Amino acid sequence: MRIRTAEAWTRQVATLLTAAWLLLAPLTLPTASPVSAADTASPTPAALTLDDNLKRVFAGGAPSGVADLRAMQSHVQKLTEQLGKCTVGVTVGNAQGSGVIISKDGYVLTAAHVAGKPKQDVTFTLNDGREVNGKTLGLNKSWDAGLMKIEDAGEYTFAEMGASDALKEGQWCLATGHPGGYQEDRGVVVRLGRVILLPSNDTKAITSDCTLVGGDSGGPLFDMEGRVIGINSRIAGELRANMHVPVSTFKETWERLNKGEAWGHYPGQEPVLGVRGEEGSTNAKVAHVFPKSPAAKGGLQIGDVILKLDGQAIDSFQSLKDQVALRNPDQEITLSVQRGEQTMEIKVTLGKRGE
Repeated sequence: MRIRTAEAWTRQVATLLTAAWLLLAPLTLPTASPVSAADTASPTPAALTLDDNLKRVFAGGAPSGVADLRAMQSHVQKLTEQLGKCTVGVTVGNAQGSGVIISKDGYVLTAAHVAGKPKQDVTFTLNDGREVNGKTLGLNKSWDAGLMKIEDAGEYTFAEMGASDALKEGQWCLATGHPGGYQEDRGVVVRLGRVILLPSNDTKAITSDCTLVGGDSGGPLFDMEGRVIGINSRIAGELRANMHVPVSTFKETWERLNKGEAWGHYPGQEPVLGVRGEEGSTNAKVAHVFPKSPAAKGGLQIGDVILKLDGQAIDSFQSLKDQVALRNPDQEITLSVQRGEQTMEIKVTLGKRGE
């Protein structure tokens, strides 16, 4: 008897399931039960429960045979029918993207770079082709997280917000979107894959192999019970290594987003000074100045202690980083620096990360 490896089963599962969305027929969902915009504890129409065996497989375990593959395919088909109801096309000015409705009264999660800025008009295209109007709210640019709200009266089918901090590498996930804009004859586009990497200090993103293309930005990444665990943000160097905003970021900054605040910098656009602090120091003492950095060009030296930035007191290296983060690339700043017994002012033009 021929024995198949777990990798072989995974390839067969992907082959069977990736195109499953093409075969789906429309499904009428029950009306959502009332919840507040930030309340995600109650089950929603977009969620489907898993039996213990499917939970094991979708958590990263190998399917044990053809019966498991068929059960996986059936589950994905049912789940996709429902998830399409809360995945929306988003048009802001001339820009198009995607989003996901996460409350009965029409709050929509998207990517910050899709929303652009607060208080802009938005046209949302629902799964049945209807268009409704809304506004952009807050933006956390550092994480590429954006919030919007449908303003037309109505009750909207929505998805539950999951827990991205409970994810595990290797678990199955499903991304939806409207690449190229909403198309009635195509409907929502679905990509099945796995979580490859969890968020880190470097990427701040969930990385999956759910292949994304232009227009998928702002669309949702779901776990296999239909809960939103991330928002499509950007395509990495390889087409199959794609990044998603963790949904926990939206929960942690909900009040600021809902108030319409905008803060931070898009990934790769962060301002850079170009120094490293002395480990264990109780002040902002410079331990290293990176060659050709803004700090080097401005004349900062190893051993300098930075006392102020634009008149704002700096009492630690972390407070220096926090103050730099509030500025923009190419912005000139004034540093008050103690060098030995001498105190001086140094002007530095901030750079941009990656340059």
